[in-house]
Amino acid sequence: MLNMADGLARLGALAENPVVGTLARAFEGAGYELAVVGGPVRDALLGRQTHDLDFTTNASPDDILAIVTPISTARWDIGREFGTIGARVQGEQVEITTYRADSYDGVTRKPTVEFGDTIDGDLVRRDFTVNSMALQVPAVKLVDPTGGVEDLIAGVLRTPADPKISFGDDPLRMLRAARFSAQLGFRVDEATTEAIAALRETLSIVSPERIQSELVRLMQTDDPVRGIRVLVDTGLIDEFLPEVTALRLEVDEHHHHKDVYEHSLTVLRQAIELEHSRHPGAAPDVPLRIAALLHDIGKPRTRKLEAGGVVTFHHHDVVGARMARKRLQALRFDTATTDAVATLIELHLRFFGYAEGTWTDAAVRRYVRDAGDLLERLHILTRADVTTRNKRKAGRLAAAYDDIESRIVALREQEELDSIRPELDGNRIQEVLGISPGREVGEAYRFLLDLRLDEGVLGPDVAEQRLREWWASRG
Repeated sequence: MLNMADGLARLGALAENPVVGTLARAFEGAGYELAVVGGPVRDALLGRQTHDLDFTTNASPDDILAIVTPISTARWDIGREFGTIGARVQGEQVEITTYRADSYDGVTRKPTVEFGDTIDGDLVRRDFTVNSMALQVPAVKLVDPTGGVEDLIAGVLRTPADPKISFGDDPLRMLRAARFSAQLGFRVDEATTEAIAALRETLSIVSPERIQSELVRLMQTDDPVRGIRVLVDTGLIDEFLPEVTALRLEVDEHHHHKDVYEHSLTVLRQAIELEHSRHPGAAPDVPLRIAALLHDIGKPRTRKLEAGGVVTFHHHDVVGARMARKRLQALRFDTATTDAVATLIELHLRFFGYAEGTWTDAAVRRYVRDAGDLLERLHILTRADVTTRNKRKAGRLAAAYDDIESRIVALREQEELDSIRPELDGNRIQEVLGISPGREVGEAYRFLLDLRLDEGVLGPDVAEQRLREWWASRG
């Protein structure tokens, strides 16, 4: 719970930040107001680490530029049209924006930019009350016209204005409600939740790139599951990732199976826990987390209700990989992320065959080869995918995966698994067989690769002999 005495002390420390102090003196000397605004104020009150510093002022963009030029090492005015000037002050990047009083047309998400006269007018147009606070400097005065402190204490997200008006102005704010819920651990108040559900279709005016950006930021939080529940419960996720809602399969009274939706959320949480334990301090692994959330999205399309109460999801891994690839491409994810997520989903069931019987060294080599540089992520996803409450079964699966990881380590030491390739390259294949470049060289290469995976290192002489035997057998 927020302790106001501690929070106010932290605000004082924020005002004493060298960058804040330098800017405060410069703007005061020029006769203008200046305030730290939004996230830094919220986070200082909560005792969270403060990141980027944002400021607001009654100075015009031209005046801002004139004031910061003598005290900065770099400046950029790409946001001048919207009243924002960026600068690097004492090595830190800051943005300073003229008070705004924008209006929206409700169609394009693009505001009619209007500069305001007061800080209160600027704050009431922001997304949530907890982000609508400012710290005036150098006076060290908290400005909170919308009750942000009370909502911080209550742990609630609420829009400063009527949520239908706020979301109607900018539908992206609905996604941000889910992200801030996850990031801060706050609940979204009832009126705000109802407005999201009512206005969810207006998200269509937001570009896929902006939706993707908010989804990534949600997945980077410590508990994205909280935000995902907001998205699913309001129906907002159906506007850009309907495959998640589809995981809530209807349960037939004669056929019982695990709740796929809840299972997927548990896998996501467990993947994050493993991510933290195996790589403490590392940046959030967004592709891994998306793969954990989506790893079973192929199940609704592949579910079959068999006789005797059996439910099957044959090939849901392959189907799910295709679905994920198509969805991430629609959201304009980069190729590397899309490929990583699709590959992890396609491979996530591979291990369970190992748990049912000992794999040969060849099978382990193929597992490593197919995973490539995603192997560590596949380790985490596969372990996280065990959500059974049967402790004996969970223990057996964990032991099996411990075994496969130790075998991979041993084989790596023996055979350089990370660079598995045939012992003869394409040029040597052509020399041995006396053929020219073409399809047959590729077939020979694949034969040698399978030989390498199945039997390990044979040496060039043996590889040449086996290649000639294979070639002769083809007539």
